[in-house]
Amino acid sequence: MGCYLNRSVKFFYEKSGKNISDHWSRRDYVIVSLGMTVCFIVIFSNLLVIGAILKNRRFHFPIYYLLGNLALADLFSGVSYLHLMFHTGPWTIKLSKYQWFVRQGLIDTSLTASVLNLLAVAVERHQTIFNMQLHSKMSTRRVFVIMIFIWLVAIVMGLVPTMGWHCLCDLDKCSTMAPLYSRSYLVFWALLNLLTFSIMVAVYTRIFLYVRHKSKQMSQHTTQMRHRETVLNLMKTVSMILGWFVICWTPGLVVLLLDGLGCDKCKVLRYEKYCLVLAECNSLVNPIIYSFRDKDMRRTFREILCCLCQRGGDKSGVSGVNFNTLDHEVLSESNGTDVTSLKQNTH
Repeated sequence: MGCYLNRSVKFFYEKSGKNISDHWSRRDYVIVSLGMTVCFIVIFSNLLVIGAILKNRRFHFPIYYLLGNLALADLFSGVSYLHLMFHTGPWTIKLSKYQWFVRQGLIDTSLTASVLNLLAVAVERHQTIFNMQLHSKMSTRRVFVIMIFIWLVAIVMGLVPTMGWHCLCDLDKCSTMAPLYSRSYLVFWALLNLLTFSIMVAVYTRIFLYVRHKSKQMSQHTTQMRHRETVLNLMKTVSMILGWFVICWTPGLVVLLLDGLGCDKCKVLRYEKYCLVLAECNSLVNPIIYSFRDKDMRRTFREILCCLCQRGGDKSGVSGVNFNTLDHEVLSESNGTDVTSLKQNTH
């Protein structure tokens, strides 16, 4: 079976049944407008998060480094998707195979990095909570090794199709959604992300069960109302993390699996771009869940937006870092103490 290395992108699209129109349809305009709007919001919000972490020395802890890396991945995701918006629809015909692989590789790399960073945050929270700490004792060097490893894996995942896992020499194995990709690669990528999601579910479920158990043990030292409030807050946070991840990623992963398994009757082309926009929305939700709920982070955002360079800032000796998603809820309930005393004991 011969290779088609000299054929154009249009050739592979036609062979896979994904025809490219020479002019813009209403659907194309809707998708591009929606996608570009999401991209600009994603880029702006994650730039704020990165700027806040760099600006405020109070955020120089392992969890915030991981959040910064997550924001960097989501920022890269926004830029990659914006690049896709300028190379989609009728513009796709003008792409060379190399440009097409670069376009898809950027998307694969950014989304993989985002998912792996979410997993790293979950594992860090698990370690911190089970050791009854406000902040992880993980060294800065180890954190940066983890961050570099995440990006290496993500980059490799983006380069794998270019390095040979494609269908340029076997048209029967070509995907319908990504006509130059092999169906087997789509199945592998989707299953890898589903595995990552399953591990996240297991980690956060174990955290919740542990906290509920500890809160019952310590309930005699706290009021019933406080005990109930802590458990409800934890349930809300975990539900937000997992719920939004499921909402944003499940449709896209299901469509990828259906395409990879060769489901010709599933009409994946009708939903693919909407699913990709939805997956990109997870990069918008991440800074809201992990950062915007932090009081000190919001305060730093205001300082950045108002261009208030307050040198010296808070001159008190106690750090005001408040990661208000899991650690405060867990530690305040399990130890039966307030957040202030936890901070003082920690530092």
